[in-house]
Amino acid sequence: MDLKNESVVTEFILLGFSGRWELQIFFFVAFSLVYSATALGNILIIVTVTLSTTLHSPMYFLLGNLSFLDMCVCTVSTPKIITDILAEHKTISKWGCMTQMFFMHFFGGAEMTLLIVMAFDRYVAICKPLHYRTIMSHRLLNGFVILSWIIGFIHTMSQMVLVVNLPFCGPNVVDNIFCDLPLVIKLACMKTYTLELFVIADSGLLSLICFILLLVSYTVILVTVRQRSPGGLSKALSTLSAHVIVVTLFFGPCIFIYAWPFSSFAGNKILSVFYTVITPFLNPIIYTLRNQKMQVAMRKLRFLLVSSMQNF
Repeated sequence: MDLKNESVVTEFILLGFSGRWELQIFFFVAFSLVYSATALGNILIIVTVTLSTTLHSPMYFLLGNLSFLDMCVCTVSTPKIITDILAEHKTISKWGCMTQMFFMHFFGGAEMTLLIVMAFDRYVAICKPLHYRTIMSHRLLNGFVILSWIIGFIHTMSQMVLVVNLPFCGPNVVDNIFCDLPLVIKLACMKTYTLELFVIADSGLLSLICFILLLVSYTVILVTVRQRSPGGLSKALSTLSAHVIVVTLFFGPCIFIYAWPFSSFAGNKILSVFYTVITPFLNPIIYTLRNQKMQVAMRKLRFLLVSSMQNF
């Protein structure tokens, strides 16, 4: 195909949410509040885990890293979504679009891996409590966190190295609230069937495998709790069921979008909201803020902060 006579695309148009002005205002306020709460909640968790000596344990170390990744995932897309809601022309430069997709898959892949590590941590704590500190050493924890970032980087680079050089010379409308890899690939001025299959194998299978591993780990934990302490089953079930809900909200849309045939469907934007906005908002609440030990640590830090300000 001769691209010399075709216009080269330098920016993409994001359709975002359409509707009446009142609805746009509602989306703007809702997304702004959720993003602010997500950022503040995750920052509060990171600060509390870092400064509180009672939270220097493997579980809270991993929760602090999860909060950091949640904040990164949300920040990559949500501020742009918020500013575009009230913008007349919802555009993003080609390289801005590529950057957004790179970091979405980078942080997303790292978070998927970290959730597996967190499930393994809970398995060791419940199934092998006497050896917990020995197994979950600082060296292993640091290795797991580094591995999650490496997997995230490999995951995004394996796709972006192929996408970044695609020729874009025709339509430039992305029917979503941010640059979504499957939809951007469709706009290339060449046949992308092989690349589409690769993205399905990469993103879709990664999401599906991580989701299955998490469900298996939760099932093993529940079976172990039931065998050792039948009375504690209801508490464990209540805690893990909340985790399963959040994990489903994160992995479900990813599996559906990236393992689905590359065609646009009505729920695409709604599913995108779940894993870019809703899940980072729910993770601090489900995993951390409901934790009694975390609440006590936050109250102590608040008391120390107020006392230091009064003395100052």
